[in-house]
Amino acid sequence: MQQALTANEPLARPIKNNWLSHSAKFWFFVTVFGQWIFASYVAIFYGGASLEGNFAGWNKVMPHGYIAGDTIGNIAVGTHLLFALVVLIGGPLQLIPQIRRLAPKFHRINGRIYILTALILSVGGLFMVWSRGVAGGEMTKYSISINAILIMVFASLAVYFAIKRDIKTHRRWAIRLFIVMGGVWFFRIGLMLWLMIHQAPVGFDPKTFEGPFLTFLGFAQYLIPLALAQLYFNAFESQNHLYKISVSVVLTLLTLAMAGGIFAATMGMWLPRI
Repeated sequence: MQQALTANEPLARPIKNNWLSHSAKFWFFVTVFGQWIFASYVAIFYGGASLEGNFAGWNKVMPHGYIAGDTIGNIAVGTHLLFALVVLIGGPLQLIPQIRRLAPKFHRINGRIYILTALILSVGGLFMVWSRGVAGGEMTKYSISINAILIMVFASLAVYFAIKRDIKTHRRWAIRLFIVMGGVWFFRIGLMLWLMIHQAPVGFDPKTFEGPFLTFLGFAQYLIPLALAQLYFNAFESQNHLYKISVSVVLTLLTLAMAGGIFAATMGMWLPRI
């Protein structure tokens, strides 16, 4: 993933940067694997219910996902789910250097689709949260809204620096966009890791889906990965070898925790529903 994040950056200090490279590639592989499992679940569960004409089946997982008579709202939800598949599958492809190098036209077209889809999803997400409500109360609305705003800002900055031909900066904003676009996914694996560790809903009420842990997770789902990405960017530029190794260790440990969350979400949330 080191090349995916910073493909054209100087390769000075190769020995210490190899630690960063390996840990970043590990993170990227686990993230993509987990997101594509989630994409398969979305396609099979929601797509299957839609093909059967059982739109009310969405409500088994998504409260107020389908409301009889609310045509505009139902279309917004369906479009949101479809576009979520587009970004879950197409997003990682933008970060693979071999694809950028061997298929630059595909990279440009896929990138434009990704950016446009990200903007539509963020606006649609705001509409659904504030018009239909969301499980978790007011703080959940605010955390999701901030996530949506960050998506719009990061998408705009990624486009701006691409137009300016500042490729290094463009790629860093694209990485940040990829992270905030994965907020929903990070939330799910974080929640399932927490439940797997405690074997009980500690820190929140499972009936109301409110509590201090969920409030924390609502913001941590994108703030922690963004902070981790910034640590990586700083470490890559740093000449402090201890700092580089420390960031590599932190990234590896958090990736292992993330893998645990993916396993828990897959076995406890996604597979049972398909």
